[in-house]
Amino acid sequence: MIENFFKKFDRPKSKVMKTDIKETDNAYTFLIDLPGFKKEDIKVSVERGYLVVSAISSSEIEDKKDNYIRRERSYGSMTRSYYVGDVSLDELKGKYDNGILEIEVPKDSTNTTSTKYLDIK
Repeated sequence: MIENFFKKFDRPKSKVMKTDIKETDNAYTFLIDLPGFKKEDIKVSVERGYLVVSAISSSEIEDKKDNYIRRERSYGSMTRSYYVGDVSLDELKGKYDNGILEIEVPKDSTNTTSTKYLDIK
């Protein structure tokens, strides 16, 4: 009976960051679900045209009793990349509130490079 009770806690959790992307005239706004994470555990970077969001969490239930039936610890990390083109990290705006990370990526980046063509000889 006790084993059946705890089986519902053994379900695998999705490691995908559910994301909504909203377009405005000047920017794209990424709304990324990261419930249960602390702001300090979330890292955002721009690498080779990709917006990279990663989050690391750990929790441990401390039980001082010797006669425990089950103890649980969880550690996890997740990363997701979004292609945003040639944009600088300084141009991004971000905030984290109630488990949702909001990142605004401007459409017209000052960091864009012009198209270059090969000089054919």
